[in-house]
Amino acid sequence: MVDKDERLDPVHSFTVNSLRCDPDRWREFVSEEENQVIFNSFLNTPDYSHLFICQDPELSVSLDVPKHVTTKVICVSKTGREGITKENSRKMLMIQEVQGGDILSFITSVCEQVICPLLSNPVTSSSWAVGVAEEALRFMERQKNEALVMKAQTDGLTFLPHPDALHNDDLHGNAVNDDTEGRTVSDVKLRHSCDLTIIEWAELVSEFLQQDSSQPLLDGLRPLPSKEFNFWKNRLKNLKFIQQQLMSSRAQQVASIVQRADSVYWSVLRDVYRDVQEGLKEAEDVTVNLTPLQEKLEEVQQVEYQQLGDNMAAVMEEIHLVWIRSEFYCKPCRVVVLLQEICNLFIHMSRRFVRGQEVMHGLVSDPGLVLDDVRLVIWTLQTLREVYSQCRTQLEDQNQDGVTHSWDFPSHLVLFHLDKFLTRLHSIQEVLCVSLQLFQLDHVILSGVSGRMWTEVVRDIYEAFLGHVTILSDSNCDPTDPDDQSFELHMDEFQVQVSDLERRLVCVLSRAFKDCCVSSSAAQLVHMFRFVLDRPLIQDQLRPHLIILVEMVLLELDQTELLFYSQKQKPETSSRFSPIPAARLCWTQQLRQRAEDAVTSYRTVQDLYLDSVFHDSPCVAFRYLDSGESQLVVQRFQQIVDLLQGFRDQVRSDWSSQLESDCGFILEQPLIQHKEQGMLGVTCSHKLEAVLRELRYVSREPGVELHPLATRLFTCRNDITQIYLSLNHMVSCYNQVLSDVLQVERPLIQDQLQDLNQTLSELQRNTWGCEGVQQLVEQHRDRVLMFHSTASEARANMDTMTHIIQGWAELHLLQHSGDSLLEGGATEQSYRQIREEGQQLLKLTQVNRSLYGADASSESWIRYLDHIDEQVQDGLFQLLFTSLSFLSDNMKPQSSSGALLAIRLQLQETGSVFEPSVDGGLSDLLKNIIADIYTAASLLPRISVSRHDNYQVSLQQSPDLCALEQEVMRHLQQVSEEAERLRAGLDRYSYLWQSDRREVMQEFLTYSRQLGPEELDVDETPPTLKDFQKEIESLHSLSREVTHLDDGITLHSWLQVDLRPFRDALLSIIHDWRYLYVQYLLDSVKHSLQQVTQHGDDDDDDDGESPSSSRLPLTDTIVLLEAAGVQLPEHLSAQLQC
Repeated sequence: MVDKDERLDPVHSFTVNSLRCDPDRWREFVSEEENQVIFNSFLNTPDYSHLFICQDPELSVSLDVPKHVTTKVICVSKTGREGITKENSRKMLMIQEVQGGDILSFITSVCEQVICPLLSNPVTSSSWAVGVAEEALRFMERQKNEALVMKAQTDGLTFLPHPDALHNDDLHGNAVNDDTEGRTVSDVKLRHSCDLTIIEWAELVSEFLQQDSSQPLLDGLRPLPSKEFNFWKNRLKNLKFIQQQLMSSRAQQVASIVQRADSVYWSVLRDVYRDVQEGLKEAEDVTVNLTPLQEKLEEVQQVEYQQLGDNMAAVMEEIHLVWIRSEFYCKPCRVVVLLQEICNLFIHMSRRFVRGQEVMHGLVSDPGLVLDDVRLVIWTLQTLREVYSQCRTQLEDQNQDGVTHSWDFPSHLVLFHLDKFLTRLHSIQEVLCVSLQLFQLDHVILSGVSGRMWTEVVRDIYEAFLGHVTILSDSNCDPTDPDDQSFELHMDEFQVQVSDLERRLVCVLSRAFKDCCVSSSAAQLVHMFRFVLDRPLIQDQLRPHLIILVEMVLLELDQTELLFYSQKQKPETSSRFSPIPAARLCWTQQLRQRAEDAVTSYRTVQDLYLDSVFHDSPCVAFRYLDSGESQLVVQRFQQIVDLLQGFRDQVRSDWSSQLESDCGFILEQPLIQHKEQGMLGVTCSHKLEAVLRELRYVSREPGVELHPLATRLFTCRNDITQIYLSLNHMVSCYNQVLSDVLQVERPLIQDQLQDLNQTLSELQRNTWGCEGVQQLVEQHRDRVLMFHSTASEARANMDTMTHIIQGWAELHLLQHSGDSLLEGGATEQSYRQIREEGQQLLKLTQVNRSLYGADASSESWIRYLDHIDEQVQDGLFQLLFTSLSFLSDNMKPQSSSGALLAIRLQLQETGSVFEPSVDGGLSDLLKNIIADIYTAASLLPRISVSRHDNYQVSLQQSPDLCALEQEVMRHLQQVSEEAERLRAGLDRYSYLWQSDRREVMQEFLTYSRQLGPEELDVDETPPTLKDFQKEIESLHSLSREVTHLDDGITLHSWLQVDLRPFRDALLSIIHDWRYLYVQYLLDSVKHSLQQVTQHGDDDDDDDGESPSSSRLPLTDTIVLLEAAGVQLPEHLSAQLQC
């Protein structure tokens, strides 16, 4: 097909539209040599009836049905046997689009509904040669049968093809109904065709029934239970399909033909019927009994792997039920297959759980987590083996009872792969355990003289191990695959490397054991390396070090005994924080603990390295070896325990006797007694505290026997403690009142003290052993506490008054305002505070009179008020002194606290003046401030009833305050003189406000300057522009000079003089002077412009210049004004532009 084959035009159009294929791609596809052969075979040869085109993903063409195609397929079928030409291509070709899975159904439908009816129609075949139509019909029947066979195979079914001769109903109808001797050749062909069909049926059915579910296992595969379940479901489905075909009308026709013909194949057909029925019965039985097991396995596959072991018994129970219930499945060969497949299922789930190759990567990242997973898998599979063994034993027991058959097949047939997988898991577990142990070397730090060196050696061992385990983790093998032998090679190499590392580690541990000088160090070393000491190689190498440990323990026990003998009589062994007997008992307990620690250290190492039989010791809670060394250690320890116990018993006996003597002495002592200066004290307080403390220790120390008096005090120790605390509190309150009372307050409480001392004398007559002591103490304590409360409240009120009075020394009557200037007089807030505090003092004195119960007219109360009054007057003196000192200090020339007062310098018609005036207003202000300061002393009412003068009158006579007042006025006189000198210095500008501006201007216009007093007869000289310029510049310079005057000046560091009013007024006067000259020049410009306008129409006689009557040149005047910063008015500017 060199050029375009027009016979393919229908196929081309349909394919391009259906598959959306590019036309150029179709032309390339058709032009390929291999595809040309296929197209020519289909178009030219009558043996091929169908052509298939698909795109998956490239275009392809085939004469056979494409398999495993899920995309669209273009099916081209011929409706006759003649060749395809350009003219009949559209008539002879039937093209249809089908899905990949529906091709066979489509071919079958085309043959049955289209091609075969056309070939059977006489009208269609009338023009054909004799026999051609029949041959074509048989060919299409074979094509249809092949399609049905392929479709059935695709669905997993067995199709029983029909005889070719059955397509002619008349033919086989005659063969069935005609039983005469004159049979035609067609009858012979029909019978022969049926015989061949029966033979083919028998072969197909026999081949199917011979299929067995164990074949995948025999082929070396490892199928899952789903394979078994699907096998029996498909077997049942296929048998039903075969039975349906055997019961079809055509199959019955075949059976009728061979039966009537008495064919030898009739018995074969009956055997086929029987085999199918028996196979169907078997398949139904097996499927029904396997369904519960399948459902259980599907349920188990959905649970978490951690719960899988708990479901093993249920799975094995279902297998047990299948064995005892099924009629056809209770055969060892089938149960072995099922059990192997179930083992394969759990192996598959286990491998998926531990994630195959990720096990190796977990050696470095997280070996602990992977080890937990592997151990879980081992436990789960071991559970499977156990439930299998239990089920096998149960069946054996039932077999003995005659209930059912047992599993008499060898267990290794079932568990071969499972045991192999478990062996591999144990190898993985070993590698993970070793890795997890050696990873802990990273945290090992050895102490001692050589500790740093040995730590570096251990670090090198760890680094070497890390390199080995990294290489092992990087291997690409799957350790969970028992058939992968590369893991075994890697693991053997890793074990050799680990053994070498263990030998190196043994060297370090041996030297470390030799460096241990005490048993606790050896025990600590064992504890530090416990994670690797269970390794057999390390255990064997370190076993000899136990002998050294025995000697070390015995030496420590000897040292403990020596320490006891050397320290037992020394007072240093007692603690100052606990009684001596209790301290000695504690010391002996520490010595015993020291001995026990030494033996415990020996036991720690002994338990790890030696395989021994231990038993409990009656003297101490530890285990020991039944050997010579261990017996020696135990005996030595027992000697020390007995020695310490004897000393403890002696201490307890002495302590008991001493307690009896002390308690008897305490019970005979009075409760309280008088001390020096009228104070009270609890009798033998220190002795009592010591006894009570010892009794508290006795309650914690078993074995101390108490005698009667000690027992009595011990029984009521809580009450005695409460009484002692109450007495101590009462005495403390009483003594506090006496120690804190002022001399002036003592007469006020004298009567209460006498009454209280009379009542307290009862406590001095009672001892600690008297009955009812607690009630008596509580009664007197309440009176003392009430007295203490009253005195304390009065004392607190006095402290409050003292605090108020002392606070006046820090009160500021005079304050600076926001701009650092003094406000006029004292603040009203200060006055209000003094008044309120004065009322508070009066109120507190009345409260104290009520507390003391004093008579207002009594001499003691009057002296008490006089005492308070003196404190008030002293406080007010400090207040006034502080305020006047503040005023005086801030008025000193060297003061740096800022301006205190302020005045302004004004420029009036009479000249410069101060507001307020320094001599008048400022002096009056200071006098008012001083008066306000003294006024604060008059705001308080007099506390004393014997003194009637006001506090202000008394304080105004104070020499110290008068001296401060005179110093303030002296500072005022000094600053007044300085202010006057400042004002006189600024009078140099007085000519500006004293001169008459009009007269001065008139003199300037006449003489071009201001005449002096002696100049009487001077020639008139009108000013020029230079004269005007000189005057304007002089005024401008003077303006700049005045502008740079300071805003204010502080005199003597406390009087601020504001110069801004004076400066502003002076600048205004200078501006007025400047305005005279500028206005004159503006008038001159205006006059000149008017003259120019009037003579602007004169012609012919002048060469462009207009005569002007002004003396000043117009242009130069304008330039001078602009230089002076004067802007011409708008009307003048407009005239200049014209």
